[in-house]
Amino acid sequence: MPRHPGHYEYMHAAGIRHLVSLTERNPPYHDTCPGIQLHHIGIADFCAPSLDQIKRFLKVVEEAKTKGEGVAVHCLHGYGRTGTMLACYLVKTKKVTGVDAINEIRRLRPGSIETSEQEKAIIQFHHHIK
Repeated sequence: MPRHPGHYEYMHAAGIRHLVSLTERNPPYHDTCPGIQLHHIGIADFCAPSLDQIKRFLKVVEEAKTKGEGVAVHCLHGYGRTGTMLACYLVKTKKVTGVDAINEIRRLRPGSIETSEQEKAIIQFHHHIK
């Protein structure tokens, strides 16, 4: 989670124009960088996103991608909620199974997707879009 104005400046300099916040509250100083649009999708810690929340996340990413704009996503530590959403992104864009997406995200960031509820959400999302 970005915690200082400098974090937003760093993201903006790296081409990030959208920040998806998966925490229950907005991150601190989120309004210090007008060049980054905040998208808040509040999910309780250690919980899984709903299907609607997954779709909202993917819509933000897809719309940014069509404009050539970068997207950053965060929760508190970047493992559970973030890993879950990123796995759903892989399911949708790479056409992989939920299990394969979970394994790939965990390979890239060990410890990601922390609960069985989060795993189940990814697998159900895969079945939903099949």
